[in-house]
Amino acid sequence: MSSLPRFSVIVPAYKVQAYLHECLDSVLSQSFTDLEVIVVDDASPDNCGAIADETAARDPRVRRTVRLRENAGPGAARNKGMEYARGDYLLFLDGDDTFTPGALQAIADRVKETGEPDVLVHDFARTSWSGAPVRVAHDPRLTEQGPAPFRLDDRPGLLNIRPVVWNKAYKREFVEDHDFRFPSGVYEDTAWTYPVLMAAESVATLDRVCVHQRRRRHGSLLGATTRGHFDVFGQYDRVFAYIDERPELAQWRPVLFRRMLDHLTSVFSQRHRLPREARAEFLRTVRAHCARYHTPGAPIRARARVRHALLRLGSPRTYRALWALARLGRGTGRLVRGLARLLRAGGLRVHYRVQRLLPLRADRAVFGAYDGRGYVCGPAALENAFRTYVPTMRTAWVARPEHHHTLPVATRRVLPDSMAYWTALARSKYLVHNTDFDRRLVKRAGQVLLQTQHGTPLKHMGLDLQDRPAAARGTDFAAALRGSDQWDFVLSGNRHSTLVWERVFPSAYTTLEYGSPRNDVFLRANSTDVARVREHLGIPEGAVAVLYAPTHRDYRHSQRAHLDLERVLRKLGPRFVILARAHHAYDSPLTDLAHGRLLDVTDHPSVENLCLASDALVTDYSSLMFDYANLDRPIVIHAEDWEAYEAARGTYFDLRSFPPGAVARSEDELIDIFATGHWRGSRSAQLRTAFRDRFCPYDDGRAAERVVRRVVLGDTSPVDFVPPADRHPVPSAAAAHPGGADDVLGT
Repeated sequence: MSSLPRFSVIVPAYKVQAYLHECLDSVLSQSFTDLEVIVVDDASPDNCGAIADETAARDPRVRRTVRLRENAGPGAARNKGMEYARGDYLLFLDGDDTFTPGALQAIADRVKETGEPDVLVHDFARTSWSGAPVRVAHDPRLTEQGPAPFRLDDRPGLLNIRPVVWNKAYKREFVEDHDFRFPSGVYEDTAWTYPVLMAAESVATLDRVCVHQRRRRHGSLLGATTRGHFDVFGQYDRVFAYIDERPELAQWRPVLFRRMLDHLTSVFSQRHRLPREARAEFLRTVRAHCARYHTPGAPIRARARVRHALLRLGSPRTYRALWALARLGRGTGRLVRGLARLLRAGGLRVHYRVQRLLPLRADRAVFGAYDGRGYVCGPAALENAFRTYVPTMRTAWVARPEHHHTLPVATRRVLPDSMAYWTALARSKYLVHNTDFDRRLVKRAGQVLLQTQHGTPLKHMGLDLQDRPAAARGTDFAAALRGSDQWDFVLSGNRHSTLVWERVFPSAYTTLEYGSPRNDVFLRANSTDVARVREHLGIPEGAVAVLYAPTHRDYRHSQRAHLDLERVLRKLGPRFVILARAHHAYDSPLTDLAHGRLLDVTDHPSVENLCLASDALVTDYSSLMFDYANLDRPIVIHAEDWEAYEAARGTYFDLRSFPPGAVARSEDELIDIFATGHWRGSRSAQLRTAFRDRFCPYDDGRAAERVVRRVVLGDTSPVDFVPPADRHPVPSAAAAHPGGADDVLGT
């Protein structure tokens, strides 16, 4: 470590005592340790100062805690912090925000890689007041492709990124040479960000989320209803004064004028920000600013032009009149849309009844999975088999529009709850799903309803959830039984599944112990298929890819990563890659820190392809382990919260007593299992073999064919299965290259 720290992290603190511990811990727990922390207590009336002192007593990297005599705002607090900073680079972190794991190491690496730029811009993500992540779209302006560092002229789009201070690292020498200081006010970031970017001789970007910015429920200056929002005008006065003093920056006036209009529009349109009596004055001030700084030349988005024009007009009466008309229009529109929905629903019910009077079509089959998701799971494998073994069969798939790209060209796309949907349900002879189509489905005589299920059950299902309220979450068990009463066939991959299904869904269907059609690909794919999927995912050649796929928790409403994937990667070494896949029950990725060795594959349409691409599986209690066992590749179970999971959901056997491989009860144990080679050792192989023999007796690559021959073609002849010991699933990429995995671990 050098005599002076690499980074100075400046943390202003005012009324954030509930979050300051977490904020400082996120800095001090970073893997990158060459830093100092300067906490500035902005005369906070709560315990922020005491928390800073306590943290400084524990960790000498909290080099100074500064106290201001009077509350001066975040700008003045940051200025005071800069007076004490000694680091090569300055980073600012608000007291209720946090650094993501590994963020400082990633920033340090990128700074070094790009030749010590004046400014490094990185990504950030928002979290709600409760700490839950808010999914945001990837920002393409932070791409790391192309020369770096660069000047703003080469990437002017950076000016369109939200003008905040905490998504950048600043070379301290650059800041001091230009004497940059924060102004006072609510929108102080604006008058800092734009001059800094325009003045920088060298800029670089880091396409990685490094900060989680918390949206406060109460107490945020920007969220308060106050005249303080008039401060935005003074900040743009400072920005344009900076440009006017430097003629060489005149080219940026049109862009910044448009950014000012966007910003003022945003402030005014969020009606909670301004007191009612101040809105007319705000509009008049907007008009004055537009007249003062008007600079044509920058393009304006079409949908923003009307709002810009209204603001520049600056007439409160006109704006109120148009706003009232718009509100009236919205109210009328809601009424019309409500009536339209009622009429549409009634029309669909009539349509469905009429269609049920028409003859069934014996050559039609309709498929679906997971409430309108894409071409996945057992129904996808069966849809392909229907077309393969019954060439005259015409198939349709029920999916929401965002999943239509996953469907084969030969398969008709059907929107849920559309006229075509109800026609398909009424007229198709074969109905195939892995959950249920619709509780309003009325099964006709002659229709065949095939329930594929979606994996071997480890956790309690069906009627077994009646005494598990956390897992049942208001399930209508009577309706569920009415649905299962319509099933003709249920697929099972093993005797365990058969016994569970027939107990928890006690209806008069026929169980087909034919194996799981979605697992056929594991016995039919070849090494070329594996290489193609790995290339598509961007897995480096020679890497060992670990698929991490945890299941959801019934005792938690939101997703929480049980592993620090960045730390795991560091411990495993540079040849490992993690494919992180969140459970489909969550509407967010498992990680927002994705990079070259940590790949978020949550939105990848085929989990089977992810299994093929990987060299090992790490999971907790997901049914994916039963499918993955067919590949005869290493499986590691991370059972950190087994007791809590079992108490909330209930399980059919103790996975720790009969696992498919090594079991880790903590993150450190998981790392040790890989570091020692136990993940692929002889004991793990023995466990995997016993697990496969028990749960994969029928998965020999022909399950889908057997189902079609039985259900559609009426073939009831005895079925033969290839024993597990005689099967030859496609090898992993590491196993296909002799010594590949050995080289990684040096064993």
